[in-house]
Amino acid sequence: MQSIENLEKLTKEELLARWRAGREALTRALLGSLPGEQLPWFGTAMSPLSSATGRLMETWAHGQDVAETFAGDGGELGAMAQRLRQPTPRLRHVAYLGYRTIGHGFAMQGLRAPLHPFRVELSTPDGGLWTFGPPDAADRVAGPALDFCLLVTQRRHPDELAIKASGPVATEWLDVAQAFAGPPGVKR
Repeated sequence: MQSIENLEKLTKEELLARWRAGREALTRALLGSLPGEQLPWFGTAMSPLSSATGRLMETWAHGQDVAETFAGDGGELGAMAQRLRQPTPRLRHVAYLGYRTIGHGFAMQGLRAPLHPFRVELSTPDGGLWTFGPPDAADRVAGPALDFCLLVTQRRHPDELAIKASGPVATEWLDVAQAFAGPPGVKR
C-alpha cells in the first residue's frame, strides 16, 4: 500500500487509476466471500453485503464533506462540487442503511434498542417515496431522503433538517442516529 505522502505526488489520472484498481480489488474480495462470512470492521463484523453498503455510505458522507469544503470557496471548484452533488435515487443505499441501523444508534449511546420497528417515509430526489418499516408503526420518521442521509451520517444536526419524528422513540432517535460502525462522533 502506498503511503499518503506518495499519493499526493500522483497526477489526477494516476490517482483515479489507483482508486479504480482499489475498487475492483474490493469488488473481487467481496464477491469471493463465503456464504455467512463476517468481515471485520472497526469493532464489529459485517456480512459482505453490509460491508459494501457501509463503504458506499462512507464514500457518500466523506464526499459530502469534500464537496461542502469546495462549495465554501465560491470559485469554480465550488460550483462544480454543487453541480455534481445533486441528490439522486442512488441515495437509497445510504437511506436503507440508516433505517437498518436504528437500533445501532441507540446501542452506541448505551441505550436500549427499540422493541418495535418504526416507519420511515422519505421523499425521493426524483419525486417518489421510499418507505421502510411496517405501515402501522406507532413511531415514524419522515422527510426528504437527502436530509435523512445527512442525519444518519451525522453531517447535519436534526434541527437543521426537514426530518420530522412522531412518537417518543422516533423523536429520541433523531439525537442518536448513526449509520456508521464504532462510537458516536461529535454531532454537527
